[in-house]
Amino acid sequence: MTFSIVARSADGSALGVALASKFLGAGAAVPAALADVGAVATQSYANLAYRPQALSLLSTGMSATHAVAALIAGDDGPVDQRQVGVVGPDGPGATYTGDNCHDWAGGAAGDGYAIQGNMLTGPQVVSAMRDTWLAESGRRRLAYRLLAALKAGDEAGGDRRGRQSAAVLVVAKGMGYGGTSDVVVDLRVDDHPQPVTELARLLDMHTMYFERPDPASLLVLEGSLGAEVRGRLVAAGHHATDLDEALTTWAGIENLEERIVPGHIDPLVLAHLRGGS
Repeated sequence: MTFSIVARSADGSALGVALASKFLGAGAAVPAALADVGAVATQSYANLAYRPQALSLLSTGMSATHAVAALIAGDDGPVDQRQVGVVGPDGPGATYTGDNCHDWAGGAAGDGYAIQGNMLTGPQVVSAMRDTWLAESGRRRLAYRLLAALKAGDEAGGDRRGRQSAAVLVVAKGMGYGGTSDVVVDLRVDDHPQPVTELARLLDMHTMYFERPDPASLLVLEGSLGAEVRGRLVAAGHHATDLDEALTTWAGIENLEERIVPGHIDPLVLAHLRGGS
């Protein structure tokens, strides 16, 4: 009833899951991930206990392959109708599809990823996801690479019953909001006619509001640019004498605080300021 990918970033620093399904709020049930430990997706008559169990097994240093085997061996439910994918902080991912999962059902796994789906239009869904994942190895942001694979699966036919929900979850040590969380991205589309497209829109918004700026792209707040920014802030009602203080206050109101760097301005913040004044 779902297709998903669990994967690790090329540099090994991030782990995540992306999924889509003709199922209400699949993002609330399928994925789990823990920074520096691993990620898991449980689906097709999902056993939600697999999520903490898989992460606990991986935390001991167990491989993804052995973790999946342990999950299946310890499950006294209908394992022939289960499907699960697991990836750890290193090595290949692992996937399992029970013999009685609804057709088409299957998966693929390799170094740093596992892809699985059931009730799909055909095996081309998994193949498209795998091919796109491998082709997108140059993408720096794991969330976007996961989304590219998910989109490929959706365009290849996806869930044969239709579309309803999608989600992406990415974790990396200390890379969440304000540096106080490991959750980099946690977005869900619970009920939408085009959930993967909507998820892509939300991810772009998330990048704008939650990611920190690329230091190489920052513009120095001086000269004509400093004067322009000050003028636009004044027009927006921010009259602080100190430019950094005024910009920080405005950015906090606009939910752009993660992109503020003293003495500089992020081009995305500048574009937002220009567009709103």
